[in-house]
Amino acid sequence: MLSDKNHFLFLCQTIKTLRADNGCPWDKKQTSKSLMKYIREESAELLEAIEEKDALHICEESGDLLFLLLLLTEIHHEQGAFSLDDVLSKINNKMIRRHPHVFANGVAGNEQELKEQWKKIKIEEQGKKTN
Repeated sequence: MLSDKNHFLFLCQTIKTLRADNGCPWDKKQTSKSLMKYIREESAELLEAIEEKDALHICEESGDLLFLLLLLTEIHHEQGAFSLDDVLSKINNKMIRRHPHVFANGVAGNEQELKEQWKKIKIEEQGKKTN
């Protein structure tokens, strides 16, 4: 049985194979723009599964959405825009930065204080992007 990490890597390789010269015509012709409708559809289906509290359906729809996000990332990687490593690094760094109460020995506080902290950090990040 494959580990979670190996399943993830196997899915990434599956996507590369689908996009390769001898891959699937549908997957090969996809673009960021063409994937938009599928991302919307799968997001809506995932939300529906969550509302229904149907764990098996949530699992399936999470996989469908993950596939599309990885496909989108692969398309951008092929164009030289960014890689999966870039995506993973950016989101990991962001989550660590936005949770100083967990990763920087900060104080957790109540839920409202955490929301205010999150907003403050997000504003600071946006300020750094414009500089």
